[in-house]
This record gives sequence, structure tokens and C-alpha cells, in this order.
Amino acid sequence: MIDENKINEAEAASEACEKEAEASENEPCDEKTCKSDKKLKKENSALKEENEKLTKALEEEKDKYLRLAAEYDNFRRRSQKEKEQIYSDSYADVIEQLLPIIDNFEMARNFSDGDKLAEGVKMILSQASEVFEKMGVTEIETKTFDPNVHNAVMHVDDEAYGENEIVEVFRKGYRRGDKIIRYAMVKVAN
Repeated sequence: MIDENKINEAEAASEACEKEAEASENEPCDEKTCKSDKKLKKENSALKEENEKLTKALEEEKDKYLRLAAEYDNFRRRSQKEKEQIYSDSYADVIEQLLPIIDNFEMARNFSDGDKLAEGVKMILSQASEVFEKMGVTEIETKTFDPNVHNAVMHVDDEAYGENEIVEVFRKGYRRGDKIIRYAMVKVAN
């Protein structure tokens, strides 16, 4: 960084020499003073030039910084908006796939024959399983108890069943990949 004091000293010396030269217009200045004056003027000029260059470089860097900050802010807003849009689209896609199941339940409500109604409910459950399969949702296995995927709500001591064997499933559990959507609610033996 340029020392402002040096610039001020050089300007003051230059002005003093100029005033002295004006005061003694016809008197020649001594050689030593003239050389010193010329040297100070050169230094002053060089320092001013360097100061202008550094000021210009600082302005350019400041402009780059402000542009980068604005670009980042725009990126952050755009990313947030895209994230919200993806969530909204995914939500709508799931609802769209579940609507035919709701329609079929509504049609089944009009049946009075118990056998046809039971058959219709089986078909609707099959349709729901297909929709879940398309979405990558699978049922959690319920053979042996695993506290990571099962919620044991009852315990029974019965020698007919093995250790940690699931006796009854009260509510099926579902997962999508490694994510548990709902834990299976079960009764566990021993």
C-alpha cells in the first residue's frame, strides 16, 4: 500500500520549490536543490500513478466481489424455488396415482351384494399394491422381530413359537429403499 505521508511530503516539497522559484524568478536555483526538486517531482508522480493503479485494482476487485455475492444470492433463491417445486410436483404425482384407488372405493360403495363387494375390495387392494410397487414402496417383512423396522405392542409367552418370532401383525409397515415410511405394529413371542 502507498504511504500517504510520502505523497504529502513530496507534494509539499514540490510546492515549496515552486514558490521559491517564483520568488526568485531571475535567480538561478542551485544545482543540488534543482536535482532534489526534480527527484521529488518524479517520486511524487510515480506515487500518484501507483496510487491510481491500486485504486483502480481495488475498485475492480470490489466489483468482482459484489457480482459474485449477487450471483450467489440468485443461486440460493433459485435452488430454494426448485426444491419447493420438486416437492410440490412429487406430492402431486403421488396423489395422481392414488386417485384411481379412491374412485374404485367410491364405486364399490354402491354394491349391495357382499360377494361382489369383497371381490371389489380385493381388486382395489391389488391396485394399491401395484401403485406402491411403481413408487418403490415395499412391505416390511414380519417373520422375526427387528426393533429397527418393527414396533412391538404386545408380548406373548408361548413355547409353540420361537424366540423373537412375530405372532400377529396389527398394522403392516412400509419402506422405500432404506427409509422407513411406517413401522410394522406387531405381537412378539417369548
